[in-house]
Amino acid sequence: MFAPGLPYYFAMSSMTSGKAVKTFPKYRPPPRLLQHMINLGLPPSEGTMLSPSSLKYQQVLKIECEDGQSSKEVAVCSTSIGLLRMEKNWDVKDDKDRLDLWVPGQTDPYAISMVKSYRAYFVLNALFALADRAVTTVRFYFANVFVIFLQYMEDEWPLLVDCIERGIIPDLADLGHLRAPLEKHFPPNPLRAAELRKIGPPGIQGWAVRVWPDLKKFIGITGGPAAASVPKITHILGPSVHIQALGYGTSECAIAITYHKGNPNTDFKVVFVDGVIEFLDAHSDEPSDRVLSAWELVTGGRYEPVLTTRNGLWRYRLGDVVAVKGFDPNDGLPIINYLHRRDGSLGLAFGTTCTESELTDAIVSAANRWIGQITDFTIVGDERDVPITYGYLVEIAGGKGMTQGMAPQQTFEDLMAANHGYRTAFWQGRSRKPTIRLVEKGTFSEFRRQRSDKMNVSIIQVKVPVVLSDPTFKEWLLKRVIMEL
Repeated sequence: MFAPGLPYYFAMSSMTSGKAVKTFPKYRPPPRLLQHMINLGLPPSEGTMLSPSSLKYQQVLKIECEDGQSSKEVAVCSTSIGLLRMEKNWDVKDDKDRLDLWVPGQTDPYAISMVKSYRAYFVLNALFALADRAVTTVRFYFANVFVIFLQYMEDEWPLLVDCIERGIIPDLADLGHLRAPLEKHFPPNPLRAAELRKIGPPGIQGWAVRVWPDLKKFIGITGGPAAASVPKITHILGPSVHIQALGYGTSECAIAITYHKGNPNTDFKVVFVDGVIEFLDAHSDEPSDRVLSAWELVTGGRYEPVLTTRNGLWRYRLGDVVAVKGFDPNDGLPIINYLHRRDGSLGLAFGTTCTESELTDAIVSAANRWIGQITDFTIVGDERDVPITYGYLVEIAGGKGMTQGMAPQQTFEDLMAANHGYRTAFWQGRSRKPTIRLVEKGTFSEFRRQRSDKMNVSIIQVKVPVVLSDPTFKEWLLKRVIMEL
């Protein structure tokens, strides 16, 4: 009834939880909604957009139709890739016929979206982006992936500038049939190369607007683990570049769009486009039959979204917790802030949990005061002593400072102030201060590569979870620890 016909793609979910990946059939929306912003794989831009995209899929399913004579191939992929394919009508079977394509307004030719090598993907996107002086918008699904992108630029700077000057594609692993269409789109540009040599690699404040003088906007998810990289991003972009979030949604359903009349990084306006959004009181343990409509919410309340979607879900509990900041005066729709996963906290032996947002805020605060620029982090249970505690594993951009040893105490004080249960557990001797250990440079970049290979998904879709439950990756990360603060 809700989803007639065959799906256009299967969206993948739960890609950071360590649990088995879930898939949801996604159908082409009605024509009147196809161009709505929530259904666009690439948002509109007034100029050229740097938005690395991938068309990588986990697998292709062949669906046999009831008549027994026809079938359809359907990709299993991330939602962003599925939306891009649907928007452009890019069926999997015709991928190789589009290798010479270059979508107007994009820095990356189509062929880059087919590159499988982790390093080659970032280096090629950096190459074409640097060669294009007219970039006005930078868009990364997760903002901290932009920091990895910048690191590749810095590491490969001489190579990139030399290739731009000579108009050559660097000798990267296994490009194969993709090399020829890329070379076709990359003529020599000695004037641009000279300009880039004068500017130098990423580092100084406002570097991005020197490289791209028309840059006006950065779009990306800046919450969760990405919050730790925001200072680095704002430093590179400079004060003239406007930063905003992508919106708030999941593989299951698009829930809210960026609310530009508030804080464009954290404020989202609920929209009823992809489905009907209802809510449960996050403080209640009652059965889910007490479902609230949007007009029953109150400012300051905390709720779990419940989804009934065009794609066939019926009152599906999402597991997120959002706070209502207020209501849009024009139409009365709720303005919400994402807080954390309802079950995403690290349940430790002392019987209480801090939320993802509390754990993130604590390390970001410590970084700003004592640690310096964090590239990425995650949290595991630290069982080296009793009682168990929160163990932060952190990668930093610079060297160790003289005052970094103060960071664990700052983190502890912030958690004590933020969470009554943690405070009580500590004074009762059931918890201890959190620990902070630094890992080798490049650890989380390699983590993403391994997760990408393991799940056969695009690297730009892999995020580092605030709380890591996968024992295999926990063991791997602990082997890369270089020191404790």
